[in-house]
Amino acid sequence: MNGARFLEALRGGECGVAAMEFALAAPIVLAMFLAGAEVTNYAVTKMRVSQVALHVADNASRIGTHSLLTSPQISEAQINDLLIGANLQAGNLDLVGRGRVIVSSLEPVANPNTTSRFKIHWQRCYGAKSYTSTYGVQGATDLTGMGPSGQTVTAPDGGGVIFVEVAYDYRPLFSARFVPSSVIKDIAAMTVRDDRDYDGNSGTGLYNKEGVTASSC
Repeated sequence: MNGARFLEALRGGECGVAAMEFALAAPIVLAMFLAGAEVTNYAVTKMRVSQVALHVADNASRIGTHSLLTSPQISEAQINDLLIGANLQAGNLDLVGRGRVIVSSLEPVANPNTTSRFKIHWQRCYGAKSYTSTYGVQGATDLTGMGPSGQTVTAPDGGGVIFVEVAYDYRPLFSARFVPSSVIKDIAAMTVRDDRDYDGNSGTGLYNKEGVTASSC
């Protein structure tokens, strides 16, 4: 084959087209696969964080030492057990190392609550992440409620609401660029089920007969 015929055959050849198309499309397909896997993992992690917040709020609204002589009393030891249980429930999320759980007892400032103002009687925290409550800290006494604007939670007269916030540093599979935020946050709230003793030791709202170290914030 002379030179002219070889060039003509080369010009009309298509044997390398598929390889070229694959080389061009591979990065796009790979990026779509990685993004899909990352978004799915993020959604699953967010759901697990949400479940932790809900379960902590539900369990905290139920716990208490019952007695025939007094209303159920809640103790520092029970709160500690509750928070340790949340970490166990979170499994491989490593909630204690990468997260922060904040449990607040929202109560009316007075009974009857004629001013529609509320206080955070006590607040306990768990986890190494540096994070402060978005909706109020222990000792606040002039709150209209807790929660996002338009979705605030209030406590009934003579009762209380357990409000839980969870913040968690998301651990990406590939890159955090594929997800909306590197910090996952969720909240949950439950009304206290029983006619609980809200006084505690010296008016703190919690008892500590066991002498344990409180999970202070």
